Amino acid sequence: MAAANKEEKEKFVYRVSSADQWEELQRTGATLGGDIDRTTGCIHLSSLHQVKGTLKNFFEGREDLFLLQVDASKLGDGLIYEAADDSNSFPHFYGPSRSFSPLLLDAVAKSEKLQLVNGEFTCSLLDQEPK
Repeated sequence: MAAANKEEKEKFVYRVSSADQWEELQRTGATLGGDIDRTTGCIHLSSLHQVKGTLKNFFEGREDLFLLQVDASKLGDGLIYEAADDSNSFPHFYGPSRSFSPLLLDAVAKSEKLQLVNGEFTCSLLDQEPK
């Protein structure tokens, strides 16, 4: 539980977004994400140290991805950390009262195109992860 409490105080959480989802977010100011987000009723996010694993497990080989740095303070109590297994809790954004609210463009502090180099995803946001 201590790890979850530490994570809840993170300044930023991260969203792997397809180019289409990122374009929609910029065009309309909001997105409900992709199929998995709409099916589960929450926007799936990651802590910085979880992004590479998320990319490897769910987005391998894709070249149309952006990494969004999301200001956790703008998500309020709609940001909930949930256990994925015994050692990982992932941030999910539900919105107020778990109403499945869209992620707003206003919450995105920065975005970067993910590059695929020698089979590994890279961008300057990922370089900020402690080694």
